[in-house]
Amino acid sequence: MHVRIPRPWAIRESEVTEERIYRARRHFMKTSAVAALGAGLFPGLVAARAEQQLDALRPLEKSRFSTDEDPNTYEEITSYNNFYEYGTGKEDPARLAPKYLKPEPWSVEITGEAEVTGSFALEDLLKPHALEERIYRLRCVEAWSMVIPWVGIPLADVIKRFKPTSRAKYVKLTTLLDPEQMPKQDSGGIFGFLSTIDWPYTEGLRMDEAMNELSLLAVGLYGKEMPAQNGAPIRLVVPWKYGFKSVKSIVSIHFQETQPNTTWNDLAPNEYGFYANVNPEVDHPRWSQARERRIGELFKRDTLMFNGYGEQVASLYRGMDLSKHY
Repeated sequence: MHVRIPRPWAIRESEVTEERIYRARRHFMKTSAVAALGAGLFPGLVAARAEQQLDALRPLEKSRFSTDEDPNTYEEITSYNNFYEYGTGKEDPARLAPKYLKPEPWSVEITGEAEVTGSFALEDLLKPHALEERIYRLRCVEAWSMVIPWVGIPLADVIKRFKPTSRAKYVKLTTLLDPEQMPKQDSGGIFGFLSTIDWPYTEGLRMDEAMNELSLLAVGLYGKEMPAQNGAPIRLVVPWKYGFKSVKSIVSIHFQETQPNTTWNDLAPNEYGFYANVNPEVDHPRWSQARERRIGELFKRDTLMFNGYGEQVASLYRGMDLSKHY
């Protein structure tokens, strides 16, 4: 019999925020003005309902960076994924990742230009930090999008603990390399272009991007631990960039002086820039980026510059030609 020992930082099942509660909160927020009008007539009832809503949401710290948009359903978020270590189909990760990936035990190696380096168990990496709920928009380079209620900790808070030196200008993050757990890393040429990928999957950020208040190390969604197909047990989320920048199943964080090589930028630099900022004015060579298809919706919507997070990140790129530094 398999006995699962819960991680010290893990949310208890009794504290999991159900999807219906998330949606109830959205409804509550949208109808708060009406409720306020009714408070004079039914003050006790209105206060009780508000308190009930808030009680269901108290286990996690809320973030001022969360969007007010309705999140996609848990089913949509966990069944429509890109995770090429498990195949090219959107349904492949949900079908295969839970069977192969073993997220316990897990450790992350800290290397490079930092005063504190070494291998850290995931529990120790997360232990000093309070988990936050951050409801972010996700925009894929393929022109589809979602809204996802992530659970995680600011990347900047983690980086500060390892005291990067003045030589650390970039952060490189790397996915697990293990064909037994990620079978398509050993595709042998059967899966077309996947055989040309130089595994493991790597991504990188400039140090100021990594230290931006939006950058998140996510360990869950919808109040639950991260599903395997979404990058268990820990992944990066940078919501103003296309989704391929948000590397999954991280095993290494490396600080370096020069811009790191990254998987998609190495594979097709004319299509996937190192910065990969969401920009409706710069098309992918094979399709427009001006509009996007929100999963679960019938009609397309306009894509927002920096995915709608320009207030927090536009200053990072002041003076840069974003048609060249894409």
